[in-house]
Amino acid sequence: MHPSRILFIHGFASSGTYKTADTLRILFRPCEVIAPDVPIDPREALPMLQDLCVTMQPDLIVGLSLGGFWAQKLRGYAKVCINPDFHVSRLLRTRLGENEYLSPRKDGATTFFVTETICAAYEALETSQFDLLDDWEREHTVGMFADADELVHCHDEFALHYPHAHYYPGKHLPTFPELKRHLVPLVEML
Repeated sequence: MHPSRILFIHGFASSGTYKTADTLRILFRPCEVIAPDVPIDPREALPMLQDLCVTMQPDLIVGLSLGGFWAQKLRGYAKVCINPDFHVSRLLRTRLGENEYLSPRKDGATTFFVTETICAAYEALETSQFDLLDDWEREHTVGMFADADELVHCHDEFALHYPHAHYYPGKHLPTFPELKRHLVPLVEML
C-alpha cells in the first residue's frame, strides 16, 4: 500500500526541486509529495520541519543525505533515510564560507553561507541524535545505503540503533531505477 502524503527532505546545498522529489511523485502516484526548501541553519531547519510534520501529518518521511539526518530526528513518523549523514558538522567545516545551491530554491537564492556557528549547531544536534528512540521508532525507520557511496558512510552507525538497514548497488545520489527497485519495496515494508 502506498502512502497518501510523503515529506521529502533534500540533502546539503539542494532544494525541494531536487529530482528525487519528482521521482517520488512518479513512483508513488497519486501520493502528495511535500518537498520544502530546508534552511541550512539547523536552528531554523529543525523547527520548520517539526512544524511542517504537525501541520501536514505525512504518512512517510524520505530523507536524502542531510535530509536523512533530519528525517531520523523527526520522531513519531515512518521514515526512510537514504544515505543519511549523521556527522554533518564534519562536511560543513570543509565548506566554510559562501557556497552555491545545486538546485533552484523557491526564494531565488543561488548561494548560502556556512559559518562556524552553523557547524557548532549541527555538532550539538549530532550528540543527541539517537536519543529517545523507542521500539516503534526503531521498527518504522529504515535505512537505504549505497554500496559504493563516495561521500557518506553511516551504515554501521545506523545499524547500531535500527534493525532495518539495507544496501543497494549504487552511489550517494540514487538514480530513478535504483529508487524504483529498492525504495518502493522498503516503503511497502513499512
